[in-house]
Amino acid sequence: MGVVVLRVKETELRSLRSPPSSTRVELPRGRGRGQRPEAGLPEQLPVMLLLWVAVVAVSALATPAPGAGGQRRGAVQAWPDAPNVVLVVSDSFDGRLTFYPGSQVVKLPFINFMKEHGTSFLNAYTNSPICCPSRAAMWSGLFTHLTESWNNFKGLDPNYTTWMDVMEKHGYRTQKFGKLDYTSGHHSISNRVEAWTRDVAFLLRQEGRPMVNLVPKKTKVRVMEGDWKNTDRAVNWLRKEAINYTQPFVLYLGLNLPHPYPSPSSGENFGSSTFHTSLYWLKKVSYDAIKIPKWSPLSEMHPIDYYSSYTKNCTGKFTEKEIKDIRAFYYAMCAETDAMLGEIILALHQLDLLQKTTVIYTSDHGELAMEHRQFYKMSMYEASAHVPLLIMGPGIKTNLQVSNVVSLVDIYPTMLDIAGIPLPQNLSGYSLLPLSSEMFKNEHKFKNLHPPWILSEFHGCNVNASAYMLRTNQWKYIAYSDGASVLPQLFDLSSDPDELTNIATKFPEVTSSLDQKLRSIINYPQVSASVHRYNKEQFIKWKQSIGQNYSDVIANLRWHQDWLKEPRKYENAIDQWLKIHSDPENI
Repeated sequence: MGVVVLRVKETELRSLRSPPSSTRVELPRGRGRGQRPEAGLPEQLPVMLLLWVAVVAVSALATPAPGAGGQRRGAVQAWPDAPNVVLVVSDSFDGRLTFYPGSQVVKLPFINFMKEHGTSFLNAYTNSPICCPSRAAMWSGLFTHLTESWNNFKGLDPNYTTWMDVMEKHGYRTQKFGKLDYTSGHHSISNRVEAWTRDVAFLLRQEGRPMVNLVPKKTKVRVMEGDWKNTDRAVNWLRKEAINYTQPFVLYLGLNLPHPYPSPSSGENFGSSTFHTSLYWLKKVSYDAIKIPKWSPLSEMHPIDYYSSYTKNCTGKFTEKEIKDIRAFYYAMCAETDAMLGEIILALHQLDLLQKTTVIYTSDHGELAMEHRQFYKMSMYEASAHVPLLIMGPGIKTNLQVSNVVSLVDIYPTMLDIAGIPLPQNLSGYSLLPLSSEMFKNEHKFKNLHPPWILSEFHGCNVNASAYMLRTNQWKYIAYSDGASVLPQLFDLSSDPDELTNIATKFPEVTSSLDQKLRSIINYPQVSASVHRYNKEQFIKWKQSIGQNYSDVIANLRWHQDWLKEPRKYENAIDQWLKIHSDPENI
């Protein structure tokens, strides 16, 4: 089949990136309020790009699939036909927005573009719903407990060999821009102390009340300036460096969005998460389609959920408008994230690199956005744990939706498999190519496609017990701590997608079977005991390092308002915690 080359005029591409200066937009305020389409960056893309998408798709199908011919490229230098790889990883992006019905809430044209011309994974999950441990799993290909990436301060060693290091060794040119956050030593002392003391018998608000903030300039597009700067750097690298390489390249771009912004204010909202955007992006949100999540009464909440909701300062009253605005602002931040992904896709197209580049988009975790009376992440509920995962490129099936459960540890083997590099034997993840590549279209029984389950675990702040999620095609099973001191949760997502009814006691045989399976993957009572010891050891070291005034220091962390009301009460609680022997039987 011949390939007809179509060109999009540079002026047209520029018009896609620049909003009209005279555009007027208003924030929707109530039910039944419509929104007009806007001639700006995202809106015209599906029409404009369809002209050349068909060409790219035909070219991709004509390109040999990764590892085609049954051969494995594993030489010191990558083969000439090895595809380039671009991995874009955002923060806090709810994966459910990439498919129906979530996709009806906000316009995400570039994510839709990847869906139409690649493979989307409908059930992709984080391996730990918090930044550093999640990214550690992604870069190492190993479960959290294997690398002991316990919290946002404890990740991988800076010298850890990642998939990018392996690809560079095999001849790939490599470049990283933006947020990485997978090595130890980052994040605030407040975040660390909150994680270490989660076993202490007290309740302290660790966050300010969530809030929204609107940019004064209605047409402002580059709200998250740091992310746009890194996106520009990545695009410039493609234009000035990558285009000249004779070797294949791998480019990583890490974005902060749509992670809520830290509040700069003091007082009541000190330490709060601020959902921050402009009217330009809010116009991409279908306000009337926003769902107000159902909440269980505080008295009926699972004890872990109550602790999380309290420490996140969400046990108070919220009006329906407050909740809806937080969700609207969050979705608007997702739309801005999508536009940054689009800048990379457009640059690859303009440089004639798209047809020979595999593009992957995912996120480190999701965002609760007031579901289950919480914001932020640190939860195994879908909004927090479900992530987007889309792949398009040479040999990748187009317009394919994969329902298999997969997770971020699968990124490591997938990256190596794309490059044709032999996979290490000790990885926790599995390559996603057998599920998405044209090469395997007639090999449904291909061994080791992927196990029918994924594991996620959490050991950080805002949750007062280690949590372990086993997700299968039908069930979500969540165990806590030692498996006995805290009741587990079981959800059937097919009949209860909002995860409002814990049926663990209703289906004891299913609960027992899933718990046995979980224990065969991870000895979670033993892991929980290890985290208990780690938290106590680290807190003691920190306490000794600052001397007798530790209470003065701790009083000025994010929970200072509660602490200062009764400091002696909380000091006594810490003293009692430190006296308990670290033997697992006594924890």
